[in-house]
Amino acid sequence: NSMNSIASLITIDPARAEGMVEDLSDLFRASLSEPGLVPLSKELDLCRRFVRIEQTRIGERLRVVWEIDPDVLDVKVPSLLLQPLIENAIYHGIQPLPEGGEVRVSAKRAGEQCRLEVSNPLLDPKTLNTKGHGLALDNIHRRLSAYFEGTIGWQTEVDHGRYLLRIQF
Repeated sequence: NSMNSIASLITIDPARAEGMVEDLSDLFRASLSEPGLVPLSKELDLCRRFVRIEQTRIGERLRVVWEIDPDVLDVKVPSLLLQPLIENAIYHGIQPLPEGGEVRVSAKRAGEQCRLEVSNPLLDPKTLNTKGHGLALDNIHRRLSAYFEGTIGWQTEVDHGRYLLRIQF
């Protein structure tokens, strides 16, 4: 999808197409690099690049609200922790809605811990477990457990037509 978007932009907006290629290159580089801990600021930069690509593809239907506490920008997180969560939020929450919607990303301190939240609209709560296999969530939970054994809070909920994932470590 991203490559098709780039191809369609080459003749009408070459600068934007070039920006998408750079963003996509950074995503590929991150996905191929050795797993490890990175500052949350670096993970958020990668997520913003991913969102730019998706906004080019989906357009105004995708709105993202970032609520990031500067106090957590240096917190170390597993690489590619948030990006797949945001990708899921867009795929399951925004794409199915003709009018689109809003993905909310929050990162803040919760005492001595860091709390990350990603939420998106949900068409019908009954379809929650039928659209995906939960592989991304399971993978992220396992990776967090490997790095922060015994100190992880993991909660999902559906409230007022929104799906919310809250992670605390």
